[in-house]
Order: sequence, then structure tokens, then C-alpha cells
Amino acid sequence: MKSIVLTLICFFPFWVSSQTKDSLKVQKNDSLSSKIFSLGEVTITTTRENNITRLTRADIGGQNKLEVSKALNMLSGITLTSFGQRNESTISIRGFDLRAVPVYMDGIPVYVPYDGYVDLARFTTFDLSAIDVSKGFSSMLFGPNSMGGTINLISRKPISKLEYDGAIGLINTNGYNGNINLGTNLGKLYAQGGFSYLHRDSYTLSKKYLAHAHESGGERKNSYRTEQKVNFKLGWTPTIKQEYVVGYINQHGSKGTPLYAGDDKLNTLSKSPRYWQWPAWDKETYYFLSNNKIHENHYLKSRIYYDIFKNTINSYDDSTYSTQKKPYAFQSNYNDYTYGLNLEYGTTIIPNNELKISAQFKEDVHRENNIGEPIRRFEDNTLYFAIEDKARITKNLVLIPGISYNERTNIQAQDYNSKKDLIMDYSKANPSKVKNGQLGMFYSFNQNHGIGLTTSVKSRFATIKDRYSYRMGTAIPNPNLKPELAQNLDLSYSGIFIKNLNLSTSLFYNHISDAILNVSNVQPGKSQMQNTGAAEFKGIELSLGYAICKNLLIRSNYTYTEMHNLTNPSVLFTGVPYTKIYTYISYKPVPILDLMASTEYNSVRYSTSYGTKAPEFTLINGLVTFNVWNYLSLVAGVNNIFDQNYMLTEGYPEEGRNYFITLRFYNHN
Repeated sequence: MKSIVLTLICFFPFWVSSQTKDSLKVQKNDSLSSKIFSLGEVTITTTRENNITRLTRADIGGQNKLEVSKALNMLSGITLTSFGQRNESTISIRGFDLRAVPVYMDGIPVYVPYDGYVDLARFTTFDLSAIDVSKGFSSMLFGPNSMGGTINLISRKPISKLEYDGAIGLINTNGYNGNINLGTNLGKLYAQGGFSYLHRDSYTLSKKYLAHAHESGGERKNSYRTEQKVNFKLGWTPTIKQEYVVGYINQHGSKGTPLYAGDDKLNTLSKSPRYWQWPAWDKETYYFLSNNKIHENHYLKSRIYYDIFKNTINSYDDSTYSTQKKPYAFQSNYNDYTYGLNLEYGTTIIPNNELKISAQFKEDVHRENNIGEPIRRFEDNTLYFAIEDKARITKNLVLIPGISYNERTNIQAQDYNSKKDLIMDYSKANPSKVKNGQLGMFYSFNQNHGIGLTTSVKSRFATIKDRYSYRMGTAIPNPNLKPELAQNLDLSYSGIFIKNLNLSTSLFYNHISDAILNVSNVQPGKSQMQNTGAAEFKGIELSLGYAICKNLLIRSNYTYTEMHNLTNPSVLFTGVPYTKIYTYISYKPVPILDLMASTEYNSVRYSTSYGTKAPEFTLINGLVTFNVWNYLSLVAGVNNIFDQNYMLTEGYPEEGRNYFITLRFYNHN
């Protein structure tokens, strides 16, 4: 009986197609496909040996993932999490947070200089062609702090004289989004630009949510958000061996921070809530990229960038968000900038070898003050040198060794004495120096089956916040923090069976030494960040994809992660569930209709180091795409169909059942 049903499912669409007119033929134009901007890639992902997982625009748009964090959550080894008290959306890779997993845009670092994080909800996916993710073993060409991997957001490149695509959509009854991308390629000259806008007045809690002291249910209080982005780049290719690009990106965001609404009596926010709003989360980036091929065996690439980050937090007296008179009320301003240079030289002059050398310089400046106080200034510069080789030992065996040298020097760090209203310098800190190394071995049995074994020693520099923050009066700065180190080991396999069945799996083990941990009571009632920790992260990933027939596809991945604090087992790691399963099914019953369903399971995770838990949850989502015309499609769907009341961080309930409808238009392949 099952075989009969499956035969009907696979055969029915082709029977309908043969009976209908040309208007029901499969589209020649796909709104979700686009040319990947190869100059924005750090490592070209055409072979298994690069150890990179790629999300294409079709993957992202096919499941209507509007934010980078939610798009990444579709992958194994990656967990979506949040900083509830800051209303920040983030991810972890095999237990490592974004301080150890730098985020890049076309190879340019975009993480915030002060604390190394980036709020991935501020980065929408409307203008991306792909997202590349490295887990553990990542190319040395990226740069420092890649202890747990890397994330590279890749923009688009037009291939036709005129390309456009865009969308307008509604989210529930109080949210909307719109975007448009325009591109032209005139041969030696090309241009690409885009504009996007996303707004939510609030999100609605599940009807299963039970009222708490600071949240009664319904529309989540102070959960509004707005994201706006403008981007433009101009490219010139005078010859097939040369390419030059100048670009500009402008992001503006604003958001509220919902109050803590949990049951943890030890959480100070249950008695003393934070009434925070963020009127500005603004980022502006200018960049120049180039690639010059020198003869046939050499090339020289460059990335030059200048990035500005401005951020404002308003802390109010109460839930009216109207006055700032109480002692805990303030307005905090960040005004940061980063500039840097990355030069990469590559040669294939040695037979069967691709040798690459990278030299990088990065200057980070952080400036902060509360209204009524003078501005404090912090400045770091980072030097980075790396050599990486890809050596083909035999037809089936490839080795990728790499080494790097990292050096960070603090140029300036200013402290503020509020009693004397005086700015003064911290004592001079020693430069921080560290060497990294890795080796990858990849063996292909044939074109369908291969294994990989990688080992690496990677590092992460302590951030400005790690070294100098008083943490609202509860901590003592430690300017001489050393880098954290991680010894990473990964054994992986990937294969294709019975033509349409793809399987990949990975066993990973990471040992972290000199881990930067918050040590309590260094002085009475005062803590300090110190290199006193050792930890291990280990687990398994399994991904499966099966094209049952041409119009029916199933993909699923499973991740199991254990995180152990070896120094102090009673202090727990937070934000990562032991088990995560993500599955989706795509079915095309007729050429003009796509049906998709996805489900995600997360086991219990810790939200505090002393054991507060966020419960396990299962979400089910559904989406329908109706291809109205060759250049027009209508997408509608429901997220959290069964209206589950769930949390990524205890006390911060996520959105209940929500609906969306989007009209997409396009003219290019």
C-alpha cells in the first residue's frame, strides 16, 4: 500500500503537467537563484576538502528565513539562542559562541569591536546569495579569533544587463517587510544595489503562556523592532585577470527589550527589571576588494575596509518608558570604528600544491559614555600572518596544513572616576601573542564517498569588554588576560547512496584551555575575568537528504552536544541543548505549487550557570509557494502551527503561532 501511495505522489505532478497548458510549465526563472559574488568568498567551495557548509539563496528563501540567525539554525552543529536581557539573537557552533566564531560580510569582519558579538537579528537575508559556515576547521585566510569556526555572508553579483527581484510581505497584522535588489552587468562594468525594510510592532505570545509579574500575555510588551538596510557595490573587470570592487553598506536598527518573565527567584531581574530600549543600532561599512592574476600561477587579492558602529541604549524608570530619573536609569552611547587591510597571495607554481599567504592588519576603536559623562576611548590593533597549503598527495588524498601568528596590542584604554569626574588611563597592558596551527587530511574513495580528519589549535583574544568592563560595578578589570586556546579534532564522512540519498556525519571533540571565566569574590563582592578555566565540548552531527523522486525531497539533521566545565563542574555552560533535530519536507504536487513543512526539536538547555533550565520544545511550520507567473510568486505560511509556549532563554518566551504572506517578483535566473 505504501509503495502505491508513493508512486501516486511522484507520478501525479507529471500527469498534471502533461494535461495543462504552457502557463503551468515549470518556471524558467527562479527568484531564489542568483550569481554568487566570488570575490566575497574566502575559500572557493567547489570541493569537499574546504570543509565548508553552504546555505544558498534557494535554501534560505525556500523556507522564508528573514534573519541570518534563523537561516543558520537549519544546519547541524548550530544552535539558535538568545541573550534575553539584551534581546539579541545569536547562535553557537558546537558550543562556541560568536566571540569564537567571527562573522564576515564578503570576507570583511563585521563583529562589534567592544565585545566580539554581533546581533544576527540585525542582519537580514534579503540581499545575500549564500552563507558559508566552517565548523572547527576553518581556513587560516579568514583571520584571528576563529577558535570555533567562521561565518561568511556573501552578497550577489549580476550576470545580465538588467536584473531585479524583490518582495513585499505582511507578518501577522502588525508587521511587514519589503525589499528590492537591482543589478546590471555591462561586460567590464557591473553594479549591484539593494534596499530592505523589516518592521514589527510586537510579537504575540502563545495562548498557552501563563501570566507573570512583568508580562500578562498577548502582545509581548516592548518587543518592537525595525531593520533597514541599503547596500551598493560597483565592479570593474578590465581583463579576465583583474577585478576591482568598491562597496557601501548602511544598516539601521531599533528595538525594545521585553522584561524578564520567568520563575527563577535568584535572577535579579525578577525583582529589579530592566526597562531598556535601543533607539539606534547602526552600522556603516565602506570597502574595496580586488583580485589580480599574475601570469597563470599567481594571484594577489586585497580587502580594505572601514566600518562604523553606533549604538544607543536607553534605560528608563518604569514600563511607561518615558522618564529617566531613578539611579538605574541612563543613556549609554557607543561610537566605534574599525579599519583594516587584508592581503592574500596565492600560487600554484609548485606542482599539485595551492600555496596561500595572508597578511592582515585591523584597528579597533571603542568609544563609550553615558549622557553627562566624558567619553572613554579604547584602542586595539591586531596583526595577523598566515600560511596555508592545499597539497594533493595522490589522486584521492589531499592534505591542508596551515599556521598563523596573531598579535594584539592595546594602544589606549581609559577609565572614568565618577566621583572626581576624571578620565585617566589604565595601566599599560602587555601585547598578546599566540601561534595557531592546523592540519586537514581528506581522502576520497570515489566521487561519491569520502572521509576527513582534521586537527587544529586555535585561539581567541580577550575582548575589550573581557579586559576592562566593571560590569555595572560588580567586577574588577583585568587588562592582561591571555588568549583562550582550543584543541579541535574532527572525524567526518560524506557519501551518496542509491543515487538520491546523501549522508554526512561528524564526530567532534574540542578541549579549551586558558578559558576566560568569571571568578567570584576576588575581592569581597567583586568578580574578575581570569584565564583559570578548562573545558571540553564534544558531540556528533548527522545530516541526511533523500530525493524520493523529482518532486519530493526530505532533509534532516541531528546534533548531540556535551559541554563540560573541567575546572569547576558546578558552573554550567548555557544556551546549548544536548539534542537538536531539524527536518523539512518539500513537495511539488504540480509545477506551479510548492509545499513545505519543517519541524525542529530542542532538548532542555541551561539558561544560567547555576542550573536554571529552559524546557524542551518542538516546533512545526508550514509554507506554500504558488508560482503565479514566470516572474511572480505568492508565499504564505504559518510558523509554530501548534502555538507552543517555548523559550530559548528561561524567562523570555518566544513568539507563538504567527502567519506571513509575501509577494515576490523577479526577472532573472
